[in-house]
Amino acid sequence: MSSALTDLFPHPIVQAPMAGGISVPQLAAAVSDAGGLGFLAAGYKTADGLYQEIKQLRGLTNRPFGVNLFMPQPEYADPSAVEVYAHQLAGEAAWYEIELGDPDSGRDDGYDVKLAVLLDNPVPVVSFHFGVPTREVLESFRRAGTLTLVTATTAEEALAVQRAGADAVIAQGVEAGGHQGTHRDIPENDCAGIGLLSLVAQIRETVDLPIVAAGGIMRGGQIAAALAAGASAAQLGTAFLATPESGANALHKRALTSPLFAHTELTRAFSGRPARGLVNRFMREHGPYAPAAYPEVHHLTSPLRKAAAKAGDAQGMALWAGQGHRMARDLPAGQLVEALAAELAAAETALSTRGEAR
Repeated sequence: MSSALTDLFPHPIVQAPMAGGISVPQLAAAVSDAGGLGFLAAGYKTADGLYQEIKQLRGLTNRPFGVNLFMPQPEYADPSAVEVYAHQLAGEAAWYEIELGDPDSGRDDGYDVKLAVLLDNPVPVVSFHFGVPTREVLESFRRAGTLTLVTATTAEEALAVQRAGADAVIAQGVEAGGHQGTHRDIPENDCAGIGLLSLVAQIRETVDLPIVAAGGIMRGGQIAAALAAGASAAQLGTAFLATPESGANALHKRALTSPLFAHTELTRAFSGRPARGLVNRFMREHGPYAPAAYPEVHHLTSPLRKAAAKAGDAQGMALWAGQGHRMARDLPAGQLVEALAAELAAAETALSTRGEAR
């Protein structure tokens, strides 16, 4: 079953779709041209914006690529908690001389319209984050010739992915940068994340689907470990965030290896959903009080994050990063794929040699 997916790209290397303007067509094209699988992120874009990026990417490469969609979120946020958080952020808004965003700006991220764009203009791969699509949606993509992947953070979620009829599952370990793709946002589970290798092994014993391993991977040796644990490919985000083709803010790129940002934590401060980023002032001051309210908090803080970036203030930005951020390399994306592939080959040769020596 894994061959249908991995036959699309020579190296088992997937560039993670990073929303917010990071996964631009230039990055996806460079990764795909080098033998990996490049991805666009549909999250926070308009349907027309997504269509235009797909069109641009097709003009840059004839290699396969993917598009990631955010699932619509159920309405379980406490409006009063969001209102209280808005009051707590009033000082931030005054400092940057802006107004906070409207928390009621929409819950579905234009999901249905984006589905229509992708079904009218089929792409090789579509992945889903924050939940499982219906069987009907997955069947529609299958008829269109599109392979589907869905993120899971537990073996139970992976079983739901298989039951829905997806072609593969993305096993997202707690080490991963950005938002955890949990199917249900349960605050009591905020500290219950599973490490990647344990998660891959658990999912491997639970479902028959091909597994794409995601979370903290920065070197080819780590890819080899994920493949040995049962994955068919590895998905890397932070590693590609630092590349010249990435659309990430220059402050964000520099922060990955800056001694000012020594470690990462999961926080709800910026979006209301658990997401891993470099610990900065905003996260320290507001993370402990941020409510479980996505996407309300995302909409609320959007003007703050933009204002911080415009002011060159990394302490007020959402600096999403995985646990391996200090290992980021300032290489062009194509060269990074080649380096990872060479490291993977060396690690596999070393493992084989050790096995023969025994």
